Amino acid sequence: MRALFLLIAVVLLDQLTKLWVLNSFQMYEIREIIPGFFNLTYLTNKGAAFGFLAGVTAAWRHWFFLGLACVALALLGIAYFRMRDDHPLYEPALMCIAGGATGNVLDRLRHGAVVDFLDFYVKDYHWPAFNVADSAIFVGVALFIVAGFLEEKQKRKTL
Repeated sequence: MRALFLLIAVVLLDQLTKLWVLNSFQMYEIREIIPGFFNLTYLTNKGAAFGFLAGVTAAWRHWFFLGLACVALALLGIAYFRMRDDHPLYEPALMCIAGGATGNVLDRLRHGAVVDFLDFYVKDYHWPAFNVADSAIFVGVALFIVAGFLEEKQKRKTL
């Protein structure tokens, strides 16, 4: 139940923040929040992370990303049922990843692209814009890696 709550919380937070951006910004509008460091802006990404395949105009791109996300979600479900009891961090890690993936899939289904709005930068270098779903995926992957290290350390101690 705790895992489902986390997944739903990630999806809701992601979708609500994107809805706010869609209703409050014009495409490409920038609002400076912390000068020289952070803006809110409304962008879309038809590709994957860092705009991978965003320039491809073929119709297969949309279906490719939707199919890939469905396969990823299925694999996350399998991993969850196999690993959730191995270490306490696996459950929140996998739910953050699945929640983020679900949020971005919903964008692709509704808008044909992922809505991004968090823009961090230093001088002229801008990190690619991202969203709450991307952040949840990042946190989930980090937790997953930490859980793996801790699980391995625990196994070595018991040997």
